Amino acid sequence: MAVGARVAGLGRRVQRGWERYRPRGRPFFTPWTVATLVAVALVLLPLVSIFIGVFGESSATWEHLASTVLWDYLRNSALLVLGVGLATLLVGVTTAWLVTTCDFPGRKIFEWALILPLSVPTYIMAYTYAELFAHAGPVQGALQVVFDPATTAGLRSALMSLPGAGLMMALVLYPYVYLITRTSFLKQSGGVLETSRILGKSPWATFFRVALPMARPGVVAGVTLVLMEVLNEYGAVTYFGVSTFTTGIFRAWFSLGDGPAAIRLSGCLLLFVFVLILMERAQRGRARFDDGPRGSRPVVRFELSGGRRWAAFTACALPVFFGFLLPVLQLGAWAVQVAPEAVDLRFLGLAANSFGLALVAALLTVFVGLLIVYSVRLSPTPFLKLAARASSLGYSIPGAVIAVGVLVPFIWLDRQASRLLQTTMGFSPGLILTGTVTALVFAYVVRFLAVSLNPVESGFERTCGNLDETSRSLGAPPLKTLVKVDIPLLRGTLISAGLLVFVDVLKELPLTLILRPFDFDTLATRAFQLAMDEQVARSALPALLIIGTGMLPVIGLSRLISLIGRKRI
Repeated sequence: MAVGARVAGLGRRVQRGWERYRPRGRPFFTPWTVATLVAVALVLLPLVSIFIGVFGESSATWEHLASTVLWDYLRNSALLVLGVGLATLLVGVTTAWLVTTCDFPGRKIFEWALILPLSVPTYIMAYTYAELFAHAGPVQGALQVVFDPATTAGLRSALMSLPGAGLMMALVLYPYVYLITRTSFLKQSGGVLETSRILGKSPWATFFRVALPMARPGVVAGVTLVLMEVLNEYGAVTYFGVSTFTTGIFRAWFSLGDGPAAIRLSGCLLLFVFVLILMERAQRGRARFDDGPRGSRPVVRFELSGGRRWAAFTACALPVFFGFLLPVLQLGAWAVQVAPEAVDLRFLGLAANSFGLALVAALLTVFVGLLIVYSVRLSPTPFLKLAARASSLGYSIPGAVIAVGVLVPFIWLDRQASRLLQTTMGFSPGLILTGTVTALVFAYVVRFLAVSLNPVESGFERTCGNLDETSRSLGAPPLKTLVKVDIPLLRGTLISAGLLVFVDVLKELPLTLILRPFDFDTLATRAFQLAMDEQVARSALPALLIIGTGMLPVIGLSRLISLIGRKRI
């Protein structure tokens, strides 16, 4: 009897604990929550397969890589992370502070122009500059008018190095820091900054002691995004001959044909990423940062005079010129030369492949993001919230790692299906999932789900409010409420989220190179292959099409930040 009473008491305690993790009066396992948990499980499948594969059977190739080049991969990746992080921090914070708090010539143009380099993929920037600094290129041609040709002969070799690759990444990625930091500066209270000045602090002291500490979460978030992109980069480091974890994964999988070695390198890179995430969380601690009360007076810009105004102009003009204008002008000149022979049916096919993949991936990603966010609103339990948060991990994982993580379970599924059909029906269909568009689209959804998840969640909180609860209280089922009430209100948010995913898919290179079907090219892969074959001029048209499409969300971001500057959010 005593044992039975203890068991009954334990059951009651478990029941009370479970009740804390679900809303009262609502069952946890509904069709919505089951569909969401299945979607989250599929999204996390690549990460789980990498984690399991790391502890699997080793190989002689891995032993060789670990004893010869693993240290080079680690050192080069760490140096790129450190160098690009510092460069983007300097450029992004400086330009954000100048355009937010100062008046100088061209400030209104720089507000949006400083975002433009974000539309240029790093690998396009890399091979464009490499050709500009070539022996017969325009840069050496101009310098040889003044300097001896022997003096300028090593410029291209100096550029195509680890520091050069870091410079290319910094020119493209600093807008991440600029965007988030400027938003933080715009939300700060102008009264707090003016109080610092009244108390005798100089503008520099006010910046370092007041404005920058309040903007620290935004600055760190921007730099963290930059570092994730650095670890994801493949095209630029490959073209410049720099060995990193990403290039090692490609080499192990394609050149050496060793899956276990590629999985272990992916695990090392995954550990690198998680260390960065933990460092970002640790520096934040339990601190809370208040940008100022809602409705407080915004930051008031002050007029720069004399040489300071032109120094501010130069500081903002240089990143725009070298990060966008110069490479785009050179690509435009090449495009004019090759357009008559480059625009053919194959080019149109490349565009159709790229836009078709991006459209399908964007639609699926937004659908999954909408499903997860709406399910959490219906059953806001801690477990479901944790699952939704875990589903966004893919954006912080390099594309090469996700590609390997997708291949491992898909190859296993193909083998099992082939054996089953061979046993039961006497024939083997070959690869059903691996090396198909299905695997590629699935990987895109895993990689970019966070890009749609965050805007959709924000749109629900800002737009829908309690309207869906009101609709359901009037007898409308959840699906009807979603279709009739929420989606019409979220139309703009869903389109914006889809556009962001569309552009990211269009630019994605390492994931596409690994998972694309045989003899299936996109604009990104074709541009990269032409550059690797030293046909840089012919790569200009696909590169310009990618950049032109990438400018669409840039325009939207600039308008959004302008709205933040006009009123308190």
